[in-house]
This record gives sequence, structure tokens and C-alpha cells, in this order.
Amino acid sequence: MLAAALAGCRKDRPRRYAMEGVVTYLDQPTERAYIAHGKIGDWVGPMTMPYAVRPHAEYQKLHVGDRLQATVVVASDSYYYITEVRVLTARPSPK
Repeated sequence: MLAAALAGCRKDRPRRYAMEGVVTYLDQPTERAYIAHGKIGDWVGPMTMPYAVRPHAEYQKLHVGDRLQATVVVASDSYYYITEVRVLTARPSPK
């Protein structure tokens, strides 16, 4: 019975996944970054999708074209965000 109760609690915890991708668009008003990425754990396959970026300071690091690593936090099917952003390669500089 205890094992069943603990298993139920785990469902409520946010899941965390490592991700790597490229920023394709930044939506300033919503602080969402559109990121083209590969498969993310057992959550989603390769695609481009928008991610809220938390906290604000993490969003400020980003530019279109940046290749990054981050942690995706999935609290529910409709609420997810990235955090712990690490820019691996900055956007190409204009010529």
C-alpha cells in the first residue's frame, strides 16, 4: 500500500529532461524561446516548439541562432519551461 501511495506522489512531481537545440525565434512579450531540438527523453520527439524560459535572467542570455543546452521541466502536459540554460555556441556575428 505504501508503494502505491509513493508511486502516486511521483506523478505529481515535475519531470526534468536534458535538451539541446538551436534558438529559432524569441517572443519578447511572453519570454518564450522557439527551439529546434532532438528527441527529449520519453516526452517529445524532434521538433521546433516554444518554451517559456525561467527565470527572467535565463531568457536574457538568448539570441536567435544560439545553440544551447538546458533543462526542460514538465509540470503537466500544458505547463513546461526551460531553465539552467547554457549557451554552447553564440549566434553568428553579422558581416
